[in-house]
Amino acid sequence: MNARSAEDWTEANQRYLTARLALVREALARHGASPDAMPAGADAEQALREAAQAMLAPAALDTLCDAFSLSPFERDLLLLCAGVELDSSLAELCTLRGPGQRAGPSFRLAFAALPDPHWSAITPAAPLRHWRLIEPGAGETLTTATLRIDERILHYLAGISYRDPRLQGLLELQPPPADLPQSHHALAEHITGLWKRSPPEAPPLVHLIGDDASANRAVASFACAALGFQLHVLDAANVPANSAEREALARLWEREAVLAHSALLLDLEESENPRAVLSFLQQTRGCLMVASRTALQVAGRQTVRVEVRKPGAEEQMQLWRASLGPAASGLNGELENLVGNFRLGTAQIAGACAQVLAEPTEDKLGDRLWDICRIDARRGLDGLAQRIEPAAAWSDLVLPPAQLQTLREIAAQVRWRTHVYGKWGLASKSRRGLGISALFAGASGTGKTMAAELLAQELRLDLYRIDLSQVVNKYIGETEKNLRRVFDAAEAGGAVLLFDEADALFGKRSDVKDSHDRYANIEVSYLLQRMESYRGLAILTTNMRSALDPAFLRRIRFIVEFPFPDSAQRAEIWRRIYPAQTPVENLDVAKLARLNVAGGNIRNIAMQAAFLAAGSEEPVRMRHLLRAARGEYAKLEKQLTESEARDWA
Repeated sequence: MNARSAEDWTEANQRYLTARLALVREALARHGASPDAMPAGADAEQALREAAQAMLAPAALDTLCDAFSLSPFERDLLLLCAGVELDSSLAELCTLRGPGQRAGPSFRLAFAALPDPHWSAITPAAPLRHWRLIEPGAGETLTTATLRIDERILHYLAGISYRDPRLQGLLELQPPPADLPQSHHALAEHITGLWKRSPPEAPPLVHLIGDDASANRAVASFACAALGFQLHVLDAANVPANSAEREALARLWEREAVLAHSALLLDLEESENPRAVLSFLQQTRGCLMVASRTALQVAGRQTVRVEVRKPGAEEQMQLWRASLGPAASGLNGELENLVGNFRLGTAQIAGACAQVLAEPTEDKLGDRLWDICRIDARRGLDGLAQRIEPAAAWSDLVLPPAQLQTLREIAAQVRWRTHVYGKWGLASKSRRGLGISALFAGASGTGKTMAAELLAQELRLDLYRIDLSQVVNKYIGETEKNLRRVFDAAEAGGAVLLFDEADALFGKRSDVKDSHDRYANIEVSYLLQRMESYRGLAILTTNMRSALDPAFLRRIRFIVEFPFPDSAQRAEIWRRIYPAQTPVENLDVAKLARLNVAGGNIRNIAMQAAFLAAGSEEPVRMRHLLRAARGEYAKLEKQLTESEARDWA
């Protein structure tokens, strides 16, 4: 309806409601034997016919009666309760004269005054009370209790529709997108056809499975718009744990869905009470969807599962070009790199393009887009793992040539994986084993974390450290859940994942002797499977390679040994340890190289010596390093030998 026709309908609806109320007033007047208040019956009937003929669309009262299957008596009883709010003369006719009785509509008055009464109309299971269209007052007998119409229903009958205030803080209106990627468009059409073919009174529950909440909502709202529905979203965290409150919410929503011609999407992203959510899904009827990352089992409901994946590489390229417009022509292969590294949805791509186009700078467009995507992808991971800001350069890492070459090969494979898997077609041969994984093995302080930092810096990707000793949980299933959260969040941005303390989970798997052994093996298998399918780079570190299961090692693409540095390597580390601006004096690298410690300990000694020198307002000298070395050795519970510290100062 346009504005003019809506105005005409509102006026006609008001006349129709007034005509219906006149008939109820007449019935009350007859019952109360008050001729002064009795209109002529023929005039009231004629006024009703004329009002009905003037309606451009069904009146609100008729729509409500059809939707909730109200009998003529139930309709008139509802009008009786509405009338006392809208018409003071009708309210006066509701005065009951009797001991202890108050003025107002009641079931007793309705049975006595309205035509075709039936007792079933006042039961809790009947429409008037089940849908809470009217509520009897407390503290009185059922038949004499004063009845009151629900405020939302009163305004609806008057032609004013709005969201029930009790749902205002719980529901979010989800407008449909202008368009969808082709793969998502097909899913929306599937849902639309499914509900069209289903009985209106029992549409199946549609379960959207996917890790992109915005894509789930877009598909759902697009499908609803095609059916003429509004889509409202309820966060599963807002589903009451109390069964009575949950049942009240379900009835309230079902009523609202009818009045506002709406569908509901229950978003499980933040749910912490799965039992309450499943109960709500089981007892709520109407056009209902649920969105979650994994499949649910909803007993008692016909459920259709729809997997909503993020757009594929080709669709993402189309979305980037459409969102960037003419600016896309100058990016050449940079869009391919964005698609290869960042698995973004429609809304994220549109947001990144809007941001980069609104903030013109002298920086390259591709670099700005890359940084925006990187920052956007952090939201999911920052709460699950520790982000490490790389600060080292390749010149800081002292390793044998073979290990350095392997690290550069790892970087090359990550950089070219889209080209090899996609353009060269190797991914079409098998979906397994496409993840790039590496094991860094070596004693503490030999440079494993620094190497991971260098790879992340080389690839311009974020590095996240996950402490496996904290991820592993003694409760069955919790370790897999923790790992799933990390990998799912990391997929959006292709982050480099550094799993520290791999021994905590990847030790030699034991024979299955009890349920704990079986679930420990499941945890290992789950992580191996996720590593093989992860689109980014996953690095594991261990101090004890010999403790790892050979079956696990076979599934790692790269293994890099970080040897304990020999004297020549330690000397090289000492030569590179201080930046050019650090004041030093008479440092003897040959003597420093006698300290039989790893690179991480050398960095600790150098840092402590710098603070000692700064406190003395002197350049860094050998005596500062000697003092710092003694402190570091004490931490390691080692004794600084005479041969190591001979002739230092």
